[in-house]
Amino acid sequence: MIPPRVRRLTQDHEKLRVRFADWPLIRLTGTAGLPPEYYRVTYSIRGLYVDPMGQILERSEHILEMNLSLGYPRRAPQCRMLTPVFHPNFDEVSVCIGDFWAPSEGLDDLIVRIGRMIAYQEYNTKSPLNGLAARWAAEHPQFLPIDPRALAPPLVEKAEIGTVTLRPGPLSAPSENAVPEDPWADRIVIS
Repeated sequence: MIPPRVRRLTQDHEKLRVRFADWPLIRLTGTAGLPPEYYRVTYSIRGLYVDPMGQILERSEHILEMNLSLGYPRRAPQCRMLTPVFHPNFDEVSVCIGDFWAPSEGLDDLIVRIGRMIAYQEYNTKSPLNGLAARWAAEHPQFLPIDPRALAPPLVEKAEIGTVTLRPGPLSAPSENAVPEDPWADRIVIS
């Protein structure tokens, strides 16, 4: 009999593999373990970071490391950014997801939610990990979100009668190697 944790890890991996296949905004770029307990995710979305001179600048690629500890799924995945992110709910060693994690949440939804956080579509300034970013976000709402695009790929599910149902996401999936249209592509954020 397969232990429940191994079954969950296997289901999570298959769902991630299918959901993010051919999606240009969120890509699985590394795994470790059989079934995987470690993921590296690359986001091709706009977010903010602070350069060595202290300027707040845009970055269009971000890399997340996600570790599923032995307590997973009862305990939230341990998430940290490998690229700097200037955001109220990120610090150098972690991403604040604990308030929102539930064992019933899928890793795919968590990965999309972290993308929305990077893009400033979601943020919490009331209990920040980064107080400076929280203050900046509160003082500059006219710049938010940094990236307004729909970040989630469409969910495809097989219904019992063999049809395919699309759930919330873009109206159609992008063609291979296409980047979704971005009306703010030339926007510059000034701090």
